[in-house]
Amino acid sequence: MTRETTTQAPAGIDPRGPRVGAGITALLLAVVVLLGASTAGLVLLAVVAAGFLLGAVRGAQGTVQGWLFRTLVRPRLAAPAELEDPRPPRFAQLVGLVVTGVGVVLGLAGVLAAVPWAAGIAFVAAALNAVVGLCLGCELYLLGARLRRGGAPTGA
Repeated sequence: MTRETTTQAPAGIDPRGPRVGAGITALLLAVVVLLGASTAGLVLLAVVAAGFLLGAVRGAQGTVQGWLFRTLVRPRLAAPAELEDPRPPRFAQLVGLVVTGVGVVLGLAGVLAAVPWAAGIAFVAAALNAVVGLCLGCELYLLGARLRRGGAPTGA
């Protein structure tokens, strides 16, 4: 395998899928915030974190939200104008896993107040993606890619 083939982007994904998934995730995280520092909030945050783990391992399209998009939403839409590189949304799933994972670990350690805080932080990111299409984790991925190439970050 040549270096050229290993650096090419994998097949693209429908960019509307991660946005729909972010909407579902934002809804779940809003419920966690409303449940507050409780066992129920901790359990739901753990479910959301498990979803982020699936997304970090399999990509955003490999989550329950991705399945819901492919099964219920995508068949009702026209083909996307263009496809998106799946690596930035996958990295965003990893960022979500870290944020919610910290909340779960702290909650399990008895610091239940961390549960709604972690959910609130993740909610902001998910809601931005769902509502205006700004994926903070994707932007971090792209910034890191520019820095690895030695280029200075520029405004998009």
